[in-house]
Amino acid sequence: MATVGEIYDYIDTFAPFSQQQSYDNSGICVGGRDMPVKKVLTALDITKAVADEAALGGFQLVISHHPVIFRPLKCLTAEQPAVALANSGIAAVCAHTSFDSAQGGMNDLLAQKLGLKPLQTLVYEEGKPIGYVCTAAFETSAAHLASQCKKRLGCKVVRYTETPASIAKIGICSGSGGGLWRAAAAAGCQAMVTGDVKHSDFVEAADNGFCLIDAGHFYTENIFHAALAEKLAEEFPELVIERSKAFTDPVSVI
Repeated sequence: MATVGEIYDYIDTFAPFSQQQSYDNSGICVGGRDMPVKKVLTALDITKAVADEAALGGFQLVISHHPVIFRPLKCLTAEQPAVALANSGIAAVCAHTSFDSAQGGMNDLLAQKLGLKPLQTLVYEEGKPIGYVCTAAFETSAAHLASQCKKRLGCKVVRYTETPASIAKIGICSGSGGGLWRAAAAAGCQAMVTGDVKHSDFVEAADNGFCLIDAGHFYTENIFHAALAEKLAEEFPELVIERSKAFTDPVSVI
């Protein structure tokens, strides 16, 4: 039977935890290396609902993208997701910025989803690669690119700035990368796809005739489940791996 430590070590081979950003908390956030694992639940975030789902479903490990403990905890309560997992004897392995910057990681998955071909790294932060400069299969417009993001990622809504230019090169950064549009523009891109875009970045991008697309933090990152499950199944064929049904986009749109 696989253990938490063996699964952690395997993830470390394709998304090295040493490559996480200094502010991050990727790794084994709940539980210990020797805990046996038969069932794995994957989730973008570990909420109390996800912890309850794991307990009710008989899972021994939850693997998430965002760390279940991200900021220091000043007190502990039973309602906190990490505490709920620990009380149920369930471990958590979280692969955040280590997976974002990995070869074949989150930004590669985003490029694949959008049908884009990565050309080069967009920027480096703390010596680690962030995002890509990509080419599209054919030149397109801002509206068409935005509609493709909505369709391919399953977004409820996509916000974007118009540009009169034809779009051939596109910057991408999963999650929160609104401020990186300037680096994309400097690299010759006419558009940038990311999430968590600030109003000020939209204003400046529009003023510069640049297409800045906010497809949402959730939708640009909730794409890792199948790829992770495939990798784990190859290495640990005895594992039962399921995607969380309890965690969905928490934002409603009217």
